[in-house]
Amino acid sequence: MCGIIGVASRHPAINRQWLDVGCAEMAHRGPDDSGSWWSANGNVGLAQRRLAIIDLSPSGHQPMHHASGRLTVVFNGEIYNYLDLRDLLRAKGYKFVTQSDTEVVLTAYLEWGTDCLARLNGMFAIALYDDERKQLFLARDRAGEKPLFYRVKGEEIRFASELKGLMADPRFDRTIEPTALDCYLMMGYVTGGACILQGVRKLPPGHALTFNVEDGGTKIWRYWNLPPAPEIDDKDEESLVEQLEALLADSVRRQLVADVPVGVLLSGGVDSSLVTAMAVRASPRVKTFTVSLEGYERYDETQFARLVAEHFGTEHIELYAGDATPDILHLLARQYDEPIFDSSMIPTFLISRLVRQHCTVALGGDGGDEQFGGYEQHRRVLLLKAKFGKIPLAVRRFSAVTGDMLLPTGFRGRNWIRALGVDFESELPSVASHFVASERRALLDSNWKTPADEIRRARVPFTPDLLQRNTRMDFENYLPEDILVKVDRASMLASLEMRAPFLDFRVVEFAFGSVPSRLKATSAERKVLLKRLCKRVLPPRFNADRKQGFSIPLPAWLKAGPWRDLFSEVLLDPKSTFDRRTVANLLNGHGGRRNNAERLFGLTVFELWRRAYNI
Repeated sequence: MCGIIGVASRHPAINRQWLDVGCAEMAHRGPDDSGSWWSANGNVGLAQRRLAIIDLSPSGHQPMHHASGRLTVVFNGEIYNYLDLRDLLRAKGYKFVTQSDTEVVLTAYLEWGTDCLARLNGMFAIALYDDERKQLFLARDRAGEKPLFYRVKGEEIRFASELKGLMADPRFDRTIEPTALDCYLMMGYVTGGACILQGVRKLPPGHALTFNVEDGGTKIWRYWNLPPAPEIDDKDEESLVEQLEALLADSVRRQLVADVPVGVLLSGGVDSSLVTAMAVRASPRVKTFTVSLEGYERYDETQFARLVAEHFGTEHIELYAGDATPDILHLLARQYDEPIFDSSMIPTFLISRLVRQHCTVALGGDGGDEQFGGYEQHRRVLLLKAKFGKIPLAVRRFSAVTGDMLLPTGFRGRNWIRALGVDFESELPSVASHFVASERRALLDSNWKTPADEIRRARVPFTPDLLQRNTRMDFENYLPEDILVKVDRASMLASLEMRAPFLDFRVVEFAFGSVPSRLKATSAERKVLLKRLCKRVLPPRFNADRKQGFSIPLPAWLKAGPWRDLFSEVLLDPKSTFDRRTVANLLNGHGGRRNNAERLFGLTVFELWRRAYNI
């Protein structure tokens, strides 16, 4: 895992220093090595911080140059099929001088050009300069596991793994993009290619970009899409379980390959337990880790993880995170280039920091919920349709609007009442919405424009199947903009590489292109197909219906004590972005039937981030 940064321009760079400073800002992503390179004419500069995983020798140093002198690359991520690709390329006559997957990326581009992306199985952000074509080539993996920010201004493009790399230049514009802020307050993240800062973009998952240094032309295209849903539900359940087992086993086998210690994060839930089961097939010695937060037994998963670890005979390590103090938010707010409404960034970082003491790479279960109907809202939306779908839409919309007006912010179940107002045949309820349009205007300005609702509606996938609509929406939005951002920034802050076997594109294409909705979720059950696989490979006493995940008791912390004190100090500060009276109502209304914990968390993280970077 690494951090990459660079610039390409029609004109020689006047200020080169920012590149090295920006690279140093991301030292946590790669503490093992660093390097920078400039083209002979000074038009292109590339730099990288390296976390050595494959080929630990100096030959894996980046920026890496092809022997022909034509290509130079900086690369963040892992190519899990690099050994297969290396054999294929060797058969075509290519020679290799390192054992790294980075050299395979270079050679694959030399052979297939930008079409090489279709052959790469992995998580990656790639920046490759082709001197013959005078072209910078950027690409991001299919699911969006690895980040890539960029800005095109005038006849120049700059890019970096983390936004803080770009902001290392003191002249970099630090103005909030209003539309992005509106999306943040509604959805909890900035979706699509947008960024919280004006002028900056994120290369979306499954996309590539080229910038021509001779004419300044930019081209962006999508090189991968989710497959269409199965048209006919004629697949045999047993054969689908067998296909899933084979695909997941091969994905885990490939992702266990590393020249450093590898472990599995085992929560005792369905996804991480299945990853553990496949890992012990591929390796005679597997380390598993589980973490608990001392003093909060309700959030302790050690007993469930222990059952799985003992069954498979793994080298199981139980870690204790200790108390999480409010001071950690200052650290995390600075690390998260774009703030997100997700307090689980705290336990994710605590886990990463502890696990890093034992290994450099860890496999987790991310992606299983989005693909196989694992969230409670997947089941509940289907239940909502079954119970109320036959009621005329006009009646339901009237009820939803009435409930929205009468119930206060944070009232438990309010978003589900609002969900009654959607057309279940084409729309998707926003059950995770943090602030509705009127609340966003109260927080900011009575004349504040609120385009986020329409932006979200435009991103709802077009498919008649409600569950397909729901899971595809989560995979293309919530997963890359919240879950994977959370995991990447938290693990990279600890210099730990996290891998997600469920996000192997073959598993993804199987989940969305072959598995019918009835084997994902129903109004009564979640993760139907995954649970069938659990019965086949996990211990008989395993509880496949449990859904916890490592989290923190934030609602309780915000009733009184140091956490509430910090949130109040930050949000009621006269320099805060948000209206103090509205924020005070959120604070005072928290508790009982109202839960504003995540809302207050998102506002606080935004303010701490803004302070840290003088936005």
